[in-house]
Amino acid sequence: MDRHLGAIPQDAGAVPPPRGRVVPLAPVPATYAVAVDRYLTSAGIAASSARVYRVSLTTWCWPLAGQHPPPGRARRGARPPALDLADLDDPALPERLAAAYAARVSEVDADTVNRELAVVRAAVAWWRGQGWIDSDPTLGLERRPAPYDRTRALPREQVERLFQLEAPLREKTLWRLLYESAARAEEVLCLNIEDLDLPNKRARTIAKGGATEWIHWQSGTAQLLPRLIAGRTRGPLFLTDRKAPSRTPTLDTCPTTGRARLSYRRAAELFEYQTRAITSPNGQARGFTLHQLRHAALTHDAESGTSTPMLLARSRHSTARSLERYARPGVDAVASHVAHLDPATRRRAPGPS
Repeated sequence: MDRHLGAIPQDAGAVPPPRGRVVPLAPVPATYAVAVDRYLTSAGIAASSARVYRVSLTTWCWPLAGQHPPPGRARRGARPPALDLADLDDPALPERLAAAYAARVSEVDADTVNRELAVVRAAVAWWRGQGWIDSDPTLGLERRPAPYDRTRALPREQVERLFQLEAPLREKTLWRLLYESAARAEEVLCLNIEDLDLPNKRARTIAKGGATEWIHWQSGTAQLLPRLIAGRTRGPLFLTDRKAPSRTPTLDTCPTTGRARLSYRRAAELFEYQTRAITSPNGQARGFTLHQLRHAALTHDAESGTSTPMLLARSRHSTARSLERYARPGVDAVASHVAHLDPATRRRAPGPS
């Protein structure tokens, strides 16, 4: 039986499938692109993660097809190669994929490579579970060592410099909201205007796992949001500068302006580029990542004495263990603490009242 016909033989004399093989009960997608769509809509992927997953899975289309993906910004808008889903069962694919993976490792950081590998492996496992493919072409690919960087939280002084940068209203609002809410960038970029509760400085967002949760902000964001919305009543909160292409999903298009929802990739690129002025005088060094704003917010809360239960509620982590990396005081806070406890420090005696 051709597994791509998706039909189960009805005659009594049919040979049963090999032991351990899953027989698909629905038609198998003919192409990799359709399989990606089915995975993202049917595997319980949260909307806040689906965009990132799609970017990673689209990037994998090139090496799976034996091609090299366009570098940097050239990949945005580039049409990925046509790929049949059945090609993932090609016995020669793992060897070709290993070479492409090695090239990718030399181009981007370990965190990015590991995230992309985890995404494609999750998709492959789901497709195999559906009986659409039989093999795993990623076998033999290893995660890259990514030592934890304890300097990732931005010091308060750098956060202040960030908010003083000359930047468009959209970026200023996004950066403020990410820092004041300590929310994940994917969650904030998925916000619609209908999700906002402006009088109470909060919004409903879809968190990891698909749960609906609240994020809260402070006065800085509250002053910027009405200017950003500018009379719009529904649709994506953060928009691109141009009209949405015809292929853009309706839910990601503003019904008032016709512009598309701002993507994580574009927001991250702009943030990294615009913060180079803070990381080096000549702007040649790499800038910051959006995740550093969440990391900084939680670290600064911990330095200010915020309790663990409140940090858990604010970060929306499920356990204190997952919060540990964020609740570690920064180097400046540790230095100040040590200096304050120095017994040789001269302290002025209190004067007469």
